[in-house]
Order: sequence, then structure tokens, then C-alpha cells
Amino acid sequence: MAAVHVQPPPEPKLLDRWSDGISTIHYLSSVSPAGGGSTTRLASTSWDGTVRLHDTAKESAPALLSHNMESGPLFSLAVPMVVGSLVTGGLDGSIKALDIDTTTVRRIGTHAKDKKGSDNKNNNVATAAIENACSCLAAVNGDHPQVVASASWNQQICLWDLRLQNNVAVAMVDLPGKAFSMDVDSVHGRILVGTSGRHNIFYDVRKGTVGAEEYSLEQVLERESSLKFQTRCVKFFPAGHAFCIGSIEGRVGVEYLEELGIPTDGMKKYAFKCHRVGDTVYPVNAIAFHPKYTSTFATGGCDGTVVLWDGLQKKKLVALPMFPTSISAMSFSEDGAELAIASSYTHEEGDREHPKDEIYIRKILDSEAMPKEK
Repeated sequence: MAAVHVQPPPEPKLLDRWSDGISTIHYLSSVSPAGGGSTTRLASTSWDGTVRLHDTAKESAPALLSHNMESGPLFSLAVPMVVGSLVTGGLDGSIKALDIDTTTVRRIGTHAKDKKGSDNKNNNVATAAIENACSCLAAVNGDHPQVVASASWNQQICLWDLRLQNNVAVAMVDLPGKAFSMDVDSVHGRILVGTSGRHNIFYDVRKGTVGAEEYSLEQVLERESSLKFQTRCVKFFPAGHAFCIGSIEGRVGVEYLEELGIPTDGMKKYAFKCHRVGDTVYPVNAIAFHPKYTSTFATGGCDGTVVLWDGLQKKKLVALPMFPTSISAMSFSEDGAELAIASSYTHEEGDREHPKDEIYIRKILDSEAMPKEK
């Protein structure tokens, strides 16, 4: 019998090193102006205040673009489909757009309120800035391609229309806690925010009368997390029928949205342990869904590992070899052929010496991401 050739797993490729922690990474869509027809453009933000753009297809190439946004450390990133810009959120609460072609920066708006919704009169400027940090950003896309959502530690979520020049949010709603993570279901125009206190809040984006530049955020569901410990990340399934939660206690929950009239086909919520070494439990920092095999998702933890899971069959698919330090962020390319992985210490063990902050590109085989048969 002829020997069966098994393709060896690809080795991760080091893309670049950063001078400080890596907060977010995001592949650009090939059909967006920012993507330039390529599936290998990767944007990233860092605690050094810089947003960068790389082409992952180029070996050992410098960044296509590197720009300090003068917002303090950058916490969040959004890539709208209809503009050639990268939108960043900073520790100072600012939301800014960087035009890729001209490298000009435009202020979109600022989270500048305290958690009670009044102007922040705190005399300690540094403390006030931290309280207003823009911790989450996402492009709404879908029926609202010009709208970006932001959420902050000041317990607010806002919508910003990129066509406007007045630096005023077109919608603003108070949250029940600090925003830790946010995701958008562009199919249904729905936003999920995971906050302190283990709240998960769902909003539908509504537009005003035809021709009016008016938007509203309608809360359609609030649900306490099924996990007992603090939320670290939330992510919709690509079809929007369910979502994942990652917690600081090395556990992932999968929940369905039957309250919103979305069929669940008999599926029930469940949770599973992950990112644990012996008796040591590590936070789950990042969740990313495969764009082709839409029940497959990857989790990245503070143990430095990345694991692919079949969310439908509840099975582990593959565990990648350990990276030098914590996984702070991940992103699949548009075609699912690559997974970008930020290996960047997230200070879960306090201030200490740690490996360099790096981004790796791992080719993903179909055999690794394809869901298993029952």
C-alpha cells in the first residue's frame, strides 16, 4: 500500500517586533479602500501609541505605515469598509482616524464624560483620562458602513458617523459597567458589549428617517455571563445566532440568542475549560472565528497557547505550539489562510521581565480548521 502523505503543520513566521504591548490586530478586507485589494494587509495598535500597517506576504519587510496617534497608549482599532482609514481609540478617550494614503489624522470624537454622564471635573487629569479610556472600537459595517461604535471605561457606548466633522456622537447610551470587550454582528446590525460585573448587553443600531443623519442604540437584551469570573473577551459567531465569552478563569462559554427570535436548532449553552497548565489557570484574552468554517474559532490565552475549536461539535481541533508569552490578540485573514497572533505580555503577573512583544503569522491548513464529523 502506498504511503499516505500528511502535510506537516506550518511553522509560525515572525512578522515584526514592537517596543511595547500589542493591544489589537486586524486584517483589512480586500474590498475596502484600506485593504487595497489584498488579503494580507494587517493593522495593529500598541501601548506605545502607534498604529501600524504590514503586508504579511512580504518576508522581513518593514511596516507599510507607522504613525503615532498622540492619544497615549492605543487600546482599540476599527477598520470601516467604506473609507481608507484606520480608526483608533486611546487611553485619553479619543477616537481618531488615520488616512492610509495621506497619513493625515482626523479626530472623530472623545469619550470625555464621567460614569454619571456629566462633564468630568476631576482635577487629576491623568485619572480623568484613564477613566475615559476608549477600550473598545468596532466598525458597524453592513447597512451602516460609515458608522463606528466605541465603548469606554467611563461606562458609555457611542456611535460616530465618519461623514460628520462635528466630533459629536450620533448616539450615546450608558452601560452598567466598564466596557471590557465589544463585537459587532453586521448581519443584524447588532452590538454586544461585555462589561464589568459580568454583564453582556446587546444593542440594535437603528437609523432615523430617510435622509436624516440620526441613529439610535436600542437595547434588546441584557444577560449575565454564564461564567462565574470576570469577562475578558466576547465574540459573535459569524452568523450572529450565538456568541462566545472568554473569562479570566481559563474558561469559554458559548451562548445562544433565543430571546431575540433566532432559531437555535435545539442547541444549548455550554462552557469548557481551557488554557490551563497543571493547577495554574490562565485568562482567555482573545477569540477569533474562522471566516470559512464558521463554527471554528481560535482562543488565545496568557499561557502563550492558541487552540482551534469546533464550536458546534464541542471538540478541540488543534493546539498550536506555545508562543513566547501571553496571546494578547488574534485575527484571521479574510480567506482564513492565515492567523495573526500577537505574543505580548499582558501583565497578568505584574510588572516583570518578559519576552519581546511580537506578531506571528501562522498559515492555517483546511485540515486544521475543518469541523470534525459527528
